[in-house]
Amino acid sequence: MTTKQAEELLGVLKTRFEQHLQRHPGLTWAEVQTRLEAHVSKLRSLWEMEATGGEPDVVGYDASSGEILFFDCSPESPTGRRSLCYDRAALEARKHNKPAGSALEMAAAMGIELLTEAQYRALQQLGRFDTKTSSWLKTPDPIRKQGGALFGDRRYDHVFVYHNGADAYYAARGFRGCLRI
Repeated sequence: MTTKQAEELLGVLKTRFEQHLQRHPGLTWAEVQTRLEAHVSKLRSLWEMEATGGEPDVVGYDASSGEILFFDCSPESPTGRRSLCYDRAALEARKHNKPAGSALEMAAAMGIELLTEAQYRALQQLGRFDTKTSSWLKTPDPIRKQGGALFGDRRYDHVFVYHNGADAYYAARGFRGCLRI
């Protein structure tokens, strides 16, 4: 990232932070900016989240670690992260019509993690997300070992978490990420 790109990103994040104060009560932009400046390497991950359509925003603060939590807050699953199966094993298991990649690998390359079910439900308390799309969620090992993976969406003004074969992929399913700074 260039210095100019970092400055532009900080401007976008600040504007979003100020437009959605209900997502992060008790936090100020000065606190967030101080934390970002102390962990400049994390800006690349935020840049990737933004560039793929995630609209990252602060959604919480972990008092025990001092970390600030960023989640993708785009209304729908990020457009630059769709049509992916869940992980590498699922991608390799597909015999025909393989997608371009997997959600777990893309998240790792970006330096972020998929939202857990609990994080996804917490995000849904902050607004209405995935009303037309769905998002892969971090799947517990016992489910994944049986070939499944979890995803969530909001329909009928209710948050649903479902399962699917991990090798499935859909144009309207992507993933949302979490970044701890």
